[in-house]
Amino acid sequence: MSEGLFPGFAHQKRRANGIDVNVRHGGSGPPLLLLHGFPQTHAIWHKAAPSLAERYTLVMPDLRGYGDSEKPPSEVDHAPYSKRTMALDVLELMRSFGFERFYVCGHDRGGRVAHRLALDHPESVARLMVLDISPTLAMYERTTMDFATLYYHWFFLIQPEPLPETLIAANPRFYLRNKLGGWGSAGTALFDPRALAEYERCFTPAAVHAMCEDYRAAASIDLEHDRADGRADKRIECPLYVLWGERGVVNKLFSPIEDWQSRSRGTVAGLTTLTGHYIPEEAPELLGEQMQKFFTD
Repeated sequence: MSEGLFPGFAHQKRRANGIDVNVRHGGSGPPLLLLHGFPQTHAIWHKAAPSLAERYTLVMPDLRGYGDSEKPPSEVDHAPYSKRTMALDVLELMRSFGFERFYVCGHDRGGRVAHRLALDHPESVARLMVLDISPTLAMYERTTMDFATLYYHWFFLIQPEPLPETLIAANPRFYLRNKLGGWGSAGTALFDPRALAEYERCFTPAAVHAMCEDYRAAASIDLEHDRADGRADKRIECPLYVLWGERGVVNKLFSPIEDWQSRSRGTVAGLTTLTGHYIPEEAPELLGEQMQKFFTD
């Protein structure tokens, strides 16, 4: 378990949007919701959390289907794993703490949940930071051979059940380590062994299926929601800040500032970090500095 990664933080399960959400929380100050990505858990924040807790009240859940949060059955249209549903999970979680308006930072899949949260519940998101992503619709619509090669998992995990689940089950530890090691700046060596062990513990058959459903939703119902937003000119209303890794795929193939500006009503700011994909674990001090500068109303 990840207790040793978060000394002084509380840990519990809370009911939100009809499921049990595993959450770690602590600190003092304005509320800050931190959302992890694939194939990880809230443990990704362990290096940044201690200093951030001096300024913010941190809420760090495992997303639906990930970590020790509940993994409910899916449906034909993958709606239970849509970003709209996952955004409602974390909104209700924050409200369970008494927080109606808060800051949000999301990495990877968590950034996509955060994006939907800001669109569907603009009154709740004071400021939004996303880490190493461009908008889902933009990335799919600009698919190239390079993107399909470097992000092959976007196209592998969306294949009908049980193809990806069965293939991953042949050697889940190998698949997980290959995925984690391929996106960072130093392979799996950049991860604290305790965090890596936590990611491996949580990479269960049920979690793998839920992760596939997350990606299947991203390639179907989430795109429907995104296109409907475009037709309605629905955009992010709050201030938005983007961080992305110099060695990452997003930096190589996309234009994060311009991509997010097209989805936002206001000005978008950002910074390229000298990292790969896993900014919270590769550059926690820099991330903390940027958060403290940005999360000030």
